[in-house]
Amino acid sequence: MASGGNVQSVLVTGANRGIGLELVKQLVRKPNPPGWIFATCRDPEGARAQELKNLASKHPNLVILQLEATDPASIQAAAKKAEAHLGGSGLNLLINNAGVMPESTLESATAADMLAVYKINVVGPMLVTQAFLPLLKKAAQESTQTGLSCGKAAIINVSSIGGSIGNTPSMATFPVISYRCSKTALNMLTRCQSVRYKEDGILCTALHPGWVKTELGTAKAELTVEDSVQGILKVLSTLSEKHHGIVVDWTGRNVQW
Repeated sequence: MASGGNVQSVLVTGANRGIGLELVKQLVRKPNPPGWIFATCRDPEGARAQELKNLASKHPNLVILQLEATDPASIQAAAKKAEAHLGGSGLNLLINNAGVMPESTLESATAADMLAVYKINVVGPMLVTQAFLPLLKKAAQESTQTGLSCGKAAIINVSSIGGSIGNTPSMATFPVISYRCSKTALNMLTRCQSVRYKEDGILCTALHPGWVKTELGTAKAELTVEDSVQGILKVLSTLSEKHHGIVVDWTGRNVQW
């Protein structure tokens, strides 16, 4: 990334809009882009994936994969297709970005709301990581780099300051209770992954992208998606052992979680 041609392959979930789409846009524009960029979305043929399809038609290293993060069969199929494209190489970087943030308050949230959000925002990244783990392990084994980095093998889970227990934003600014609880759980998933996969040489970090003007973040947000992603890519290029198992933000600062 900023450090050069280290990241040979990257997969981004939820890549047809918002932060996911912008990640793909900025990755393909790099002077030394990854050899493979896998962009996943639920419906590659739908109208909402048109911008992604237009990009893929101009960049042969960009491959769109159908992936529904709540459907294990869909995830396994995407992993097989990615593996075929990689032709024996591993996957350097998995960015679990897909997520939802429906309205919900302490008073209005229902069991169905909570479980639906948890399924997409926590179970989804867990299942996606399980499916792509063999390719991440392969990349780590093949790498000549010492230590942990995104150029070697990394799992990046896109989290939120809204899930922070140590520095909890007010309910007035962030009333979305099911989303917040799901991101707290995602932080713990990241921590568990970091403990388990360190011996495999896989970096595991959660990342808060800032409050971004997207469909999820709304127009009230502070940050443009372009600025957020520019920051994210810069941060990804600098991640190392000291960021393993923690939450960082788009500027590289540690987030109290």
